[in-house]
Amino acid sequence: MGRWQDGRGRLIVHGEREPGAVPEEGSSVPEEAAVPLEIASSYRARTRGLLGRDSVAGALLLSPAGSVHTFRMRFPIDVAYLDRRLRVIAVRTMRPGRLGLPRLRSRHVLEAEAGAMEGWGVRVGVRVEIVVG
Repeated sequence: MGRWQDGRGRLIVHGEREPGAVPEEGSSVPEEAAVPLEIASSYRARTRGLLGRDSVAGALLLSPAGSVHTFRMRFPIDVAYLDRRLRVIAVRTMRPGRLGLPRLRSRHVLEAEAGAMEGWGVRVGVRVEIVVG
């Protein structure tokens, strides 16, 4: 959990249920979701982020990162702040032209198109996993 290189991978979102637990009837939260992921760990890649794009396929991981901004962005995004154990400590939707407040315990930030994270089950307290390659 820590130092990745710029590249691609998968974001695994672990559901809130214990492994092997029977899902509640009508539950819409997936037990586990796998999402295409871009990894931006170099200064240059983190600075570029989603600027100049019209969309993102999956999610973008900025690492290390404690805050983000949406200046010069073309679309609203979901932002999830992750602690050093890859547990979600905050999730926000940001419109273009905004400055996000720094999160003290944040070590990594996930970005995706607005509304996507809810569908993946990304919420405060959920743990995610980064699979490279």
